[in-house]
Amino acid sequence: MPQHELPALDVESSPQSNYQAFFSALRRSEFSGDIEFSYASRLSVATDNSIYQALPQGVVLPKSVADLQVIGELASQFEDVAFSARGGGTGTNGQSLTSGIIVDVSRHMNNILEINPQERWVKVQAGVVKDQLNDALRPYGLFFAPDLSTSNRATIGGMVNTDASGQGSLVYGKTSDHVLGLTSVLADGTLLESSPMSMDEAKKVAEQKSTTGRLVKQILTTCVDKRQQILAKFPRMNRFLTGYDLEHALSDDLSTVDISRVIAGSEGSLAFVAEAKLNVTPISKHKALVNIKYDSFESALRHAPHMVAAKATSVETVDSNVLNLAKQDIIWHQVKELIKEVENKEVLGLNMVEYNGDSEDELREKITLLCANLDSALDSNEGGVIGYQITYDNADIGKIYAMRKKSVGLLGKTKGRKKPLAFVEDTGVPPENLADFIMEFRALLDARNLHYGMFGHVDAGVLHVRPALDMCDPEQEAMIPDISNEVSALVAKYGGLLWGEHGKGYRSEYAPAFFGEELYTELRKIKAAFDPLNKMNPGKICTPIDSHASLVTVGDVKRGEFDRQIPIAMRDAFAPAMNCNGNGLCFNYDTTSTMCPSSKITSDRRHSPKGRAGAMREWLRLLANKQVDVNLLEVQGKTQNFLKRLNNTMGKAQSNDFSHEVLEVMDGCLACKACSSQCPVSVDVPTFRARFLSIYYQRYMRPAKDYLVGNIEAMAPLMAKTPRLINAFLKQQWMNKLIKKTVGYVDTPLLSSPSLKKQLAGHQAGQFDLGSLQALSANERARKVLIVQDPFTSFYEADLLHDLVKLIECLGYEPILLPFMPNGKPQHVKGFLKEFASTAKDSADFLNKLAPLGIPMIGVDPSLVLCYRDEYNKVLGETRGSFEVKLVHEWLATITLPERGSSTDSQYAFFGHCTEKTALPESEKHWQQLFQRVGMSLTPISVGCCGMAGTFGHEASHLEQSKGIYALSWEKAIAKFDTSKILATGYSCRSQVARIEGEKPKHPLQAMLAHLS
Repeated sequence: MPQHELPALDVESSPQSNYQAFFSALRRSEFSGDIEFSYASRLSVATDNSIYQALPQGVVLPKSVADLQVIGELASQFEDVAFSARGGGTGTNGQSLTSGIIVDVSRHMNNILEINPQERWVKVQAGVVKDQLNDALRPYGLFFAPDLSTSNRATIGGMVNTDASGQGSLVYGKTSDHVLGLTSVLADGTLLESSPMSMDEAKKVAEQKSTTGRLVKQILTTCVDKRQQILAKFPRMNRFLTGYDLEHALSDDLSTVDISRVIAGSEGSLAFVAEAKLNVTPISKHKALVNIKYDSFESALRHAPHMVAAKATSVETVDSNVLNLAKQDIIWHQVKELIKEVENKEVLGLNMVEYNGDSEDELREKITLLCANLDSALDSNEGGVIGYQITYDNADIGKIYAMRKKSVGLLGKTKGRKKPLAFVEDTGVPPENLADFIMEFRALLDARNLHYGMFGHVDAGVLHVRPALDMCDPEQEAMIPDISNEVSALVAKYGGLLWGEHGKGYRSEYAPAFFGEELYTELRKIKAAFDPLNKMNPGKICTPIDSHASLVTVGDVKRGEFDRQIPIAMRDAFAPAMNCNGNGLCFNYDTTSTMCPSSKITSDRRHSPKGRAGAMREWLRLLANKQVDVNLLEVQGKTQNFLKRLNNTMGKAQSNDFSHEVLEVMDGCLACKACSSQCPVSVDVPTFRARFLSIYYQRYMRPAKDYLVGNIEAMAPLMAKTPRLINAFLKQQWMNKLIKKTVGYVDTPLLSSPSLKKQLAGHQAGQFDLGSLQALSANERARKVLIVQDPFTSFYEADLLHDLVKLIECLGYEPILLPFMPNGKPQHVKGFLKEFASTAKDSADFLNKLAPLGIPMIGVDPSLVLCYRDEYNKVLGETRGSFEVKLVHEWLATITLPERGSSTDSQYAFFGHCTEKTALPESEKHWQQLFQRVGMSLTPISVGCCGMAGTFGHEASHLEQSKGIYALSWEKAIAKFDTSKILATGYSCRSQVARIEGEKPKHPLQAMLAHLS
């Protein structure tokens, strides 16, 4: 029988005793980094972007090369302790997953150590993100060339370990082609500096009794003595073999030897990569992108070699499945004018052909020649070409590539239980064989009635093919080994590789057959020279020559094995958490990206949408194993009596209830909702967070601050009756200390004085009467505008609402202020879901009475207005009704605006609200257009979250994080402008600027009012 009370979820999965002893020893050592082994921390790195799941014993996060050495030296004393290095954690084949210890360099070892623009090289720590590096190089006109779809979270260490390549590899090569030297740490803590050395020097080093001597001796023995066998076996492809690259450890003329080339692509199985010296490339002065549209994906594939022959820098392709998913995503608004539909035809394939160079004339000559060929193909109806578009604008080109990069994650948004999965998705064959290979590949999948998406680097012969399977269905999971075996045979038939780009990982079982016994034995000898005790990512690529350890296999434990323990109804109810596929876009390093502020400020994988989704999945699984139906718990579950909750709460310190760990990660969420639209699969954390809080507090006591926030809409109208008296108390230092100590609330905002009611006293805007409105004619109603109040602008920024009244009048309309009705957003944020449902119903009922009038209803604060569209739909469903509340700019766009002359006084900087920018991605552009219409200038400023996020920044426990988030992007951006020229649509944003800078920005409507007045 299902339980109707939330039980304690004791987790019987502490680290093994030998690992606990290691962590204790590490804590006593000179190690200066972080050591984490909470269940939530381990879960956050138990998955990546693959289908596999492996729970590590713990996570260590070193701060320096010395820390890595301490880890290795200490591990020598613990025989069975093993490691796996981790950077961005976006591997598609489980490369960094381990049941040992994750060594994560991304949190602390992320510094760019030196840039030498004259000699065109850079030295970085392994945790530096690829886009971070290129942002630092851009002022010098340089960039690090390998271009990945995960470039905004992929680390240099991870790129080295997988020998990453990506777009444009025909011209720019792979990561290993750019490695000038590595600083690595071996399993025993030995420091290894590697860079190319002459053959004569290598032979001398090989005679030494040192660790380096041992490594060089084995590399020479393998790579020189087996040279002919290596050249015969390794494919003659741009995407040459990864792990271990025996061919390129020696130069083509055999004059130099480079240990770094063996480490590159080794997937952390040989050493920890700590630092890298890389060559960098001048940025081309001119660039063009031609988007060629086709009547079929096969046409796109078969036409691509002509683009390569035409000396294109790169040729990327996507199929119709990916394009259609992109059209449903927030990203499409950026590219829809750059990839227009073809009249009376369906675009089923797209090739994105890039040309770049330093000569504009030469570039345009190539484009002209290409266009002539394309026009000929169009006229003669050949090659499946149905249209093309060209852009020379770098910003537009960037937008198109952003769409292409997001395609990896977008496939996870496929509707239904079957999701496209990465397990045979980076096959590589000679480009001339690609079309025929893909046709057979498709036939293989079609025979199983599987759907799939395809995209990738057609110029290099690498396509990402992701068959759609439901991993919660054991029968479908059982297809994976069979499909893998068949695809492995197919790539061999066409002279290619099963792992053309993303490493071996759990596909390491195919290595012996690919290499053959003789060369595979040599790999094992190299593994033994570097890591004789098999401590470094054991089971990946190969095992040491004398080891009896086994390799990982594609049949190993997968995430689906855990997910299927959750009943289908519960999985469906919490789809926003269950659908997370580990793509990791929420790890985006860019501080001007709105998703995810808590992840950016903490550098803690738990405090990201991926981390929170993973914690939620496990929470649901543990509840299911205790016969608890969360859906019933929400509907029928009873809050335990006060004494029980008090007792449970007082015993939390001694409790091993996993729910407490879930609460910790949920508490750090700002509920900005950026993830709900920016995440490729729409992992909507605020929604399942609110549901979790609602259930959690059935068993435990709520903090006082939750009641304060949850009831703010009931309290604010009462306090606004005597604002001066309330403010007098709030200005007292002793009162603020008392509120902080008892409630945990800081920087309590002051009420508006005079109140909105007083400001509008005697004004017709305050004379709402439904009967009178219903009695008006259609023409009379057409001049009316209804203002929907929210608690923040009405009671804390009454001047703003008064200005809205004036603006509406200035534009020739008659404003009417609706009676204040609680919106419920604060209740939802804190998980008072039953109360929220009641509030939403009351508000919706009232607004639905007004909807038939046909009078526009507008609100000011984005988060409150958008709540009517999002949370109301979810909680009320069909009973929500059809009422519509517009934001100010949405209403302004529907009316005629007066024209005024422009002046320097009417130039402003625009700081958009997180929720608004992500839910309404064109809102900044719309405000800009509105300002232009009235002779004003508005420049949108690229910033992330301000850190306030409603009441988050007012909670004492979050104060430092709130200010830290502000410092990430807002602080520098705000400093560039006079506050009088800064406009912000969010109440939270304006409040945060006022708190930190001492001056409060205006809302755009106030600037427009001043201009028109």
